[in-house]
Order: sequence, then structure tokens, then C-alpha cells
Amino acid sequence: MNESDAFLTLLRRDGVVHAPDARLTPLSGGVSCEIYLVEDGAERFVAKRALAKLAVKADWFADVRRNRHEWEYIRYVARFLPEAVPTLRHCSATDNYFTMEHLNGRFLNWKQLLLAGQANGEHARHAGTVLAQIHRHSAGDAEARRLFDTTPNFFQLRIEPFLLATGAKHPALRPLFETEAARLAATRECLVHGDFSPKNILINGDRLVVLDCEVAWYGDPAFDLAFLLNHLCLKALRHAPREIGVRPMIDGFRAAYQAGRPSPEIELRVGRLLLMLMLARVDGKSPVEYLEAAQQQFVREFVQEQLPLGNFSLRDIADSWFSRLSQFGP
Repeated sequence: MNESDAFLTLLRRDGVVHAPDARLTPLSGGVSCEIYLVEDGAERFVAKRALAKLAVKADWFADVRRNRHEWEYIRYVARFLPEAVPTLRHCSATDNYFTMEHLNGRFLNWKQLLLAGQANGEHARHAGTVLAQIHRHSAGDAEARRLFDTTPNFFQLRIEPFLLATGAKHPALRPLFETEAARLAATRECLVHGDFSPKNILINGDRLVVLDCEVAWYGDPAFDLAFLLNHLCLKALRHAPREIGVRPMIDGFRAAYQAGRPSPEIELRVGRLLLMLMLARVDGKSPVEYLEAAQQQFVREFVQEQLPLGNFSLRDIADSWFSRLSQFGP
């Protein structure tokens, strides 16, 4: 019996699937889960189950109970931003899967739009507004702090593979990465998505839906901002020296976030994390798949120069990044 057949049997046992001819179709997603479209008679929905070993070249293991953290994140956000998350159906805490609404073909994946060269400033502003609302609503919330007391999970999925593994490959920068890892692990401010990237955002007209919340953690909001800004910067590099309009998107995202949750004090934390995450998506355990060798080296040289300077102004980092991108090419 293959994996999808075994999963279908499990869904039948739990009363989630009923039709005799029900079937599962694998969906593309990240590296950490099995994701299936479930067709059960006239019903269509998505089933998602966490993997113990993530599907990357490096040895990267994580607790499969993170599946429940994702369920809880969606439940929590649905209370005040129901349109920003999928509708939930069923959760199995014992078998580490849940089912949810299938967002059909009318929804577009933001990452795919950016890779195709479609940079829409409204998408960035909307993302900034949604993220600000989640951070603002959860800041100081004792329930959120209790539900998402998940630092070991965040360590397995973000601090070790992104910061510590990257620092280990760059001995000159290693102390900076280790110091930042310790600071990040000790910070408790609000509910953090942990994977807030274009890959995990679907867009349909005025509706923006956030997915893949299994890294959910009550911690440092700077991580979410830096994570998204990093992906926007790397998408700009993917198209360089052609300018597709990413810099205005970055400015729009930041402005929308600050309008929804004024917090200028976190800018330097965001800037420092942004530089480290740039290098992590080249030399960490989860490198992006769309950068060529010369582009990867561009990232290394940029971070190796910028990070030791200690200038973590987002404006200065962006000015330097896009100035150099304009000259990048064969």
C-alpha cells in the first residue's frame, strides 16, 4: 500500500471520508508535509500531515506534533480575520493531520506571480496589513502565549536550520549568527507565523489567505517581517538586472505594517535578521530553488560585507541591495 492509499484508509477510519470512490491527489507544497486534495463524492477539501524528516538534502527532522500548532494558529486567527485563513474541517491530534477548505483555481499563488515577473504593490500592502493585525491582536495575549509556547519546534524548524546551520558554514560570521539565535529564542512578544512568505500566500481579488502555519510560535514579530522581506529581495535578484517593481512592494509592505502596528523599535532587529536569512536561503538547510550559482554568490558577498558593518537600517540595506542589483548581470 502506497502512502496516499494508507492515508485514505486512515481518513475512512476516522469518518472524514465516506464515498466508496473517494481519492487523494498529491498537491505541491513545502518540504515539511504531505498535502492532498481529497475528492469525496461531491466534496473537495485538503488533508495535510506533517513529515518527521523534511524533504531536503540535509538531515532535518522535526516533531510531527507541529501539525496541531498549525491547526491552532488557523483557529486563533479565524476569530478576528476569518477571510485571511482557510476554513477548518477536522483535526487528528493522534495521527498528526488535519483537513481544511480547498482554495480552488481562482486563487493565485503569490510566489508564482513574482517568479513570473508580476509585482503588484497592492498584494504587498495587503500582506503588511494582515500581518500587523495578527501581531497586534496577539501581543500580550496570555492565551496565545500559552497555545504557542513552541520554542523547541521553532528551534527545529527555524533557528537551527536557518541560523545555526548557516553560521557553521561561515566561520567568520558564526558568532553573529549564534548571538542572534540566542536572542531570538528568548524573545516573547506576539504570535509569529514563522513561514510568512509569498509561497504561503494565496490571492483572489480582495481576499488574501495565509497558509502553512506549522512554525507558529509566540516570539519575535521581527522574524515574520524579515522572512517576507527576504523573499521579496531574492525574487528581485531572480529577475536582475531587470527591475520588476519589487522595491516599491517592500516599501508598501513596511508602510502598511507600520500603519497597522506602529513599532519602529523593531526595525534594527528586522534588518539584522534579513541579512542572515538572505544567506540562510543560500547556505542553510532550505535553500531556495530558483537562484543560479552566480546569484547565490552575489548573496554571499553582499551579506559577508554588510553583516559585520552592524548597520541594520532597512532603508540602507534596501538601498545597497537594489543599487547593486541594477548592475548585476553576465
